[in-house]
Amino acid sequence: MDLADRAALTRAPGMSTELVDESEVEYRQLRLERVVLISVWTSGTQADAENAMQELKALAQTAGSVVLEGLIQRRSSPEASTYLGSGKVEELREVVAATGADTVIADGELSPAQLRNLEDRVGVKVVDRTALILDIFAQHARSVEGKAQVELAQLNYLKQRLRGWGDSLSRQVGGRAAGGVGIGGRGPGETKLETDRRRINTRIAILRKKLRTMESTREMQREDRRRSRVPSVALVGYTNAGKSSLLNRLTGAGVLVEDALFATLDPTTRRSSSTDGRVYTLTDTVGFVRHLPTDLVEAFRSTLEESVQADLLVHVVDGSDADPQGQISAVHEVLRSIGATDIPELLAVNKIDTADPETLAALRSNNERVVMVSAVSGQGVEELRTAIEAGLPVPQESVDVLIPWDRGDLVDRVHRQGEIEVDEYLAEGTHLVARVHPDLGGELRPYAQ
Repeated sequence: MDLADRAALTRAPGMSTELVDESEVEYRQLRLERVVLISVWTSGTQADAENAMQELKALAQTAGSVVLEGLIQRRSSPEASTYLGSGKVEELREVVAATGADTVIADGELSPAQLRNLEDRVGVKVVDRTALILDIFAQHARSVEGKAQVELAQLNYLKQRLRGWGDSLSRQVGGRAAGGVGIGGRGPGETKLETDRRRINTRIAILRKKLRTMESTREMQREDRRRSRVPSVALVGYTNAGKSSLLNRLTGAGVLVEDALFATLDPTTRRSSSTDGRVYTLTDTVGFVRHLPTDLVEAFRSTLEESVQADLLVHVVDGSDADPQGQISAVHEVLRSIGATDIPELLAVNKIDTADPETLAALRSNNERVVMVSAVSGQGVEELRTAIEAGLPVPQESVDVLIPWDRGDLVDRVHRQGEIEVDEYLAEGTHLVARVHPDLGGELRPYAQ
């Protein structure tokens, strides 16, 4: 917040992330942040705890750090004051000193007291899982809406974790300058902490107003698609499961594909058409993760609405992951939180070319409507396309019409929005037997056979 305050904080040599910038580009060197991971194992098996630590490692590397060590403690619940037990905190301090780490990352959301106590005991910066995910989102946000959503989530997180340094930073009240308060009215006034909190609240209000405007624009786009009766399909799933790669395979969208967590933050919508000519949209959405921070779900609600408004969810799962069933459960938890549990779902198990056959067999037996696919090799993509088309909503009204040649616009709409059973060209016009939506059926009624 205040540049002078940050400049006053110094670290011991070897404990900070350093950028050595030479005049020649080829001699430029970036020293990544050196981190130690910590986790409290409260439930589940040892394999679950190790998988969670591996995921935390992947998150830390995506954020731009090198992981030196990882410590897991078995406890019934985290320590209220320091997250880890006192003995493990001492071990952590020794590991940090031995490795020269400058950051400790905890696999959980720490309270302000836990953060402060751990930093005081260990002597280096401590961040929790929520702050780590927010940092990754901040790096990957590209659009105006994405940046505003990330900033809103960061400010909501930071507001609860501001730290003050006593009355020395308070704003003194003067005599006449204070509106005539004078003697006896001088006091600490508004502290630096209170000033920061007020500025954060003001900025949050501005961001929420800006996001409401963007949300109305997004809702207008959805309303246009609904008015045109264009079915929508949303690709949802765990982060780095391959949703963007599948979108590129299905539509040739050319979306950024990167082997990193949360590479996609801004939803991308592309038009596609079924084999019988019906038009529908495919949307690549934000990836989910275990224990997704509440502030992120709230800030990205307008983006996640793409999933809520969809006619079909294609749930993409990384078949090569150590715990794909755990990924499925984590995604379902987020879908429940945004109210998208009633939408039809198709499970697309991706990366089958590198997955264990036994894992794939277990996924097929434990879930309904499963398609095996590889976005890299293209294996199963056509089967997935067929399954998506079969899952699109079916128009309700049957029509048998003879449309004159001068109403080619109606023929085009029937092809794009309906299911055609008979399509033949006669001297008087185009004879169609099809299933369409009621509003289009009303327009076709004057041409009924």
